[in-house]
Amino acid sequence: MSWMETPLLQRMERFLDLAALRQSLVSSNIANVDTPGYRTRDIDFEKEMQKAAAAPDATPHPVVREISGLVERPDQNNVSIDRESMLLAQTQLQFQVGVALLKQEFKRLVTAITEGKS
Repeated sequence: MSWMETPLLQRMERFLDLAALRQSLVSSNIANVDTPGYRTRDIDFEKEMQKAAAAPDATPHPVVREISGLVERPDQNNVSIDRESMLLAQTQLQFQVGVALLKQEFKRLVTAITEGKS
């Protein structure tokens, strides 16, 4: 592990990867709102973060699953624009928080590197 691979940076990388994957899935769900037979897909974000925390050095393989229990239209499509819009907003906020935390960690590293240099 190099000095740039701090545990916090590894967790933040995993967090941002999962947020990006979820945003991609939500966008795909929205794009397929009118596709007959399309089934809503998502990841269990919290469970995936717990898996990443339990095995930080393991190669991540998030489980993408179909979401059951949603109202299905006669064409067997179960995409809910309301649900997907809410998840899109939530995921965007999570990503923004993750980027802000990542910036703070880089600031901390820069401060540690430049400390004492004037």
